[in-house]
Amino acid sequence: MGRIFEVRKHTMFARWDKMAKQFTRIGKEIAIAVKAGGPDPDNNPALRRCMLNAKGVNMPKDRVEAAIKRAMGKDKTDYEEVVYEGYAPHGVAVMVETATDNTTRTVANVRMHFNKMGGSLGNSGSVAFTFNRMGEFKIKAEGQDIENLELELIDFGLEEIGEDADGNIIIRTAFTDFGNMSKGLEDRGITPESAELKRIPLNTVELTEEQAKEVLELVDRLEQDDDVQQVFHNLR
Repeated sequence: MGRIFEVRKHTMFARWDKMAKQFTRIGKEIAIAVKAGGPDPDNNPALRRCMLNAKGVNMPKDRVEAAIKRAMGKDKTDYEEVVYEGYAPHGVAVMVETATDNTTRTVANVRMHFNKMGGSLGNSGSVAFTFNRMGEFKIKAEGQDIENLELELIDFGLEEIGEDADGNIIIRTAFTDFGNMSKGLEDRGITPESAELKRIPLNTVELTEEQAKEVLELVDRLEQDDDVQQVFHNLR
């Protein structure tokens, strides 16, 4: 009985850790969005996107409002968005998006994670060509006809549409069409579950289960770093 409790407790703490990390990530995104475009979501598409994603991970409304107020205050933290590139073990390309108030600390930590897990941090441009930066929207499939939706959204920059493992509809656009697609969905009364900018690999690497485990251990380690926002890789 005690063992079952320990397993459940570990799972609960892992879920809390993941939620805390998501809230921290969105809080930084809010700070960056407010600094760039102001605190009014009606006039700041980036902030609207942050608030939408906050809702998607069940971030309380008062925490979102507090993050916006913090971003406007005199004691606000100025975050800089920096992207790092490198290779995980077995030649897997990795891109690490960070939001930091101390780039010296961040680059040292990111390099340490790569080195300790058998990878290597590269120069700017070393793996970026392996990825295509795209906007990705997730919407509920209920009440939607995917074929009609595809036809309706082509003029707003639709490049890919399909379903994920949970049955949600995934819509992808070019990075430059992110705003157009947001408007297209809004005009149709569709509120996405999430709207994010992602780096989609143009080709993937297939490894053995043991090799893949080594890569994912590095990815997990990077994702746990406080300065890291997102990690992308081309492991299949």
